[in-house]
Amino acid sequence: MAASGGQFGVTGPLSLGLPTDVDRRATEALVDELKRQNNYESPTETNKRLAVLNSLQQIAEEFIRHVGKAQGLSDSLVKNLGGKIVTFGSFKLGVIGPGSDIDTLVVCPSNITIEDFFATFPEILQKMAPEGSITELTLKPDAFAPIITLKYNGVDLDLLFGRIAIHSQIKKDLVMTTPDLLRGLTDQEVRQLNGVRVAEEMLSLVPELGVFRAALRAIKLWSSRRGIAGNIYGFPGGVVWAILVARVCQLYPKAVAATIVAKFFQVMKRWQWPMPVILKQIDYTTRIGNLKVWNPQIYPGDKYHLMPVITPAYPSMCATHNIMRSTKEVIDKEINRAGDIAEQIIVGKAQWKDLFTKHTFFTADYKYYLSVITASTSEEAQLPWSGYIESRVRHLVKLLEDHPSIALAHPFNKGFARVHRCHNEAEVEKAKGGSLEHQAKDIATATTGHGLAVGASFKTDLVNAEQKADTNGSVTMVYTTTHYIGLELHPGVKSLDLELLVARFRNEQCYIWDKYDHESNAICIIHTRNSDLPDDLFEEGEVKPTRKQKKKTTTNGASKKRPATEDPNQAPAKRQQTQQTSVVAAG
Repeated sequence: MAASGGQFGVTGPLSLGLPTDVDRRATEALVDELKRQNNYESPTETNKRLAVLNSLQQIAEEFIRHVGKAQGLSDSLVKNLGGKIVTFGSFKLGVIGPGSDIDTLVVCPSNITIEDFFATFPEILQKMAPEGSITELTLKPDAFAPIITLKYNGVDLDLLFGRIAIHSQIKKDLVMTTPDLLRGLTDQEVRQLNGVRVAEEMLSLVPELGVFRAALRAIKLWSSRRGIAGNIYGFPGGVVWAILVARVCQLYPKAVAATIVAKFFQVMKRWQWPMPVILKQIDYTTRIGNLKVWNPQIYPGDKYHLMPVITPAYPSMCATHNIMRSTKEVIDKEINRAGDIAEQIIVGKAQWKDLFTKHTFFTADYKYYLSVITASTSEEAQLPWSGYIESRVRHLVKLLEDHPSIALAHPFNKGFARVHRCHNEAEVEKAKGGSLEHQAKDIATATTGHGLAVGASFKTDLVNAEQKADTNGSVTMVYTTTHYIGLELHPGVKSLDLELLVARFRNEQCYIWDKYDHESNAICIIHTRNSDLPDDLFEEGEVKPTRKQKKKTTTNGASKKRPATEDPNQAPAKRQQTQQTSVVAAG
């Protein structure tokens, strides 16, 4: 909502200039490029989503009535319990793309519990939805944010449970941004509601929704293509990019989308971090329970946030607390690159497609990588194990940052899931240790993590792998997921021993998992040179780095050639030993 005098945000605008014809043409070209990049879904797909959400509203109301009856409530009370389906994330903000999931909250009255949600909602869902329309239904009651994931008529959904303790009835016109809705809730219940509340607040704080949405689509596509999206890896998540774009819209309230995108990089390049980005004044007067509001003057931990971006809904929180020194450096580098390109685009010397070119993380950025490999011999064991380690990778990055020989540790924002067919225990151990010798080539490498998908989805491909597994009992399927960290060493460093650091990471971050089973879960961290990266990391047209061969000379000065019988895929014994002991040779 605009402040008095029509001002949006906590400061006045930097410019009230109206768009020129050049600005409008640049915006038309931007939207055309976004469409070429398949960033917009078709009206048919949108209508399909809306039909699914309408059905979910009916299912939610029936679920709440069903629980109410089981609790012995009177028919009149049961009839008026209500219930509400609300969305957040990219769908709520109006920037969802083809194939993306819908973040959805099932808002329930005070008598409904999260235990009811997981015990009863799936049953009602299966009963009321058309036969065969519900697939990939997965319950995750023990997750940090308890969730039900599924496909409904092909539409991906993430369902969260939201309870309103102060209301015994939920009306469809309930205003979700009211802070009083948080009264009487646990911290977990507050987190469940806040995604919706942040999205709704954000939409009320931008001058022109159409401009905001087009610009946000561009920034989200850029951040995805450049590999700098994903809170779990220490990069900004979707809500952060949205808040940043919204702030630039506030500073240039009359601008069109192309101008906002160009100004975005200028503003972010010059932003005086750790000065926070906020869309409205932080509410320090409301007091609800023990809810903590971001305040570096009171909470010492808040002082250490490197790029604080603060959510607009009470209780305001820092959405960028996972950003680290290395990831901030990568973000700054990408913003500088993008700013130069955007300036060229506006003056007609470059095209929007140049902004969206793919990252060069594997093809050119680093000579050395750490490969963090999780492995299991069943899908059921691998999914949670790899997911847990994915959430720990940034802690390994922090340890690497503190190493005196390492200048930068850059985590890639996706994991790569592979499947291996092994015929004996020795082959199983090799697969767990990073060998691709027994990789099942008929099962595509899948990606996990943030951003635009490459290849198959992790879960779907693992299901396909189970179906393709040999059934004669002579083959053991090994499932691995690998996360890559690019390493930049300080000048002059000739060797780097990470054995103690890796052991500390395993002991302090991996083996402490409450579901860890040493027989089911394996983790291996190895050094990988750029020339030894797996082929499936490179798309068609990309050039894989090659290792320069040093000429060896004999005593008479003649070059010594490699024997023709030597297997070029066999790593030297010294390198094999190095990988097993997690020592990076920098020479």
